[in-house]
Amino acid sequence: MSDDKTTMRFGYSIIYVSDVPKTLEFYEGAFGLQTGFLHESQLYGELETGETTLAFAADEMAKLNGLSVRANRADETAAGYEIALVTENPKSAFERAVNAGAYPVKAPETKPWGQIVAYVRDNNGCIVEICSPIEKASGEV
Repeated sequence: MSDDKTTMRFGYSIIYVSDVPKTLEFYEGAFGLQTGFLHESQLYGELETGETTLAFAADEMAKLNGLSVRANRADETAAGYEIALVTENPKSAFERAVNAGAYPVKAPETKPWGQIVAYVRDNNGCIVEICSPIEKASGEV
């Protein structure tokens, strides 16, 4: 039996970056996402991404929160995570992202399971997967 007081759901991904407003602007231009919130301090912002929020916090916020993190930088090896953005047209989305300054990592390709997947790095060096929805077989959840 589940205790409602301990039920979890995924609500946020927060990525630490050097410049929150610049990152929000980049995501608007490269991926067509809209800024949903930018704190007046400019140290925290969110994109409108549906049920789960993609947010960015300034590197100094990690320190204020008592955290030690490896900085995300475009000129360094990417951290061991990726952001996946789903679209009906990954090929066009990949071109838009690259034209807006994203670094192309891997051009769109069709995977054996039928999904189209591409990779870029954002202005902070974070890996962004641009992919089509995964078609689930009948009866799967």
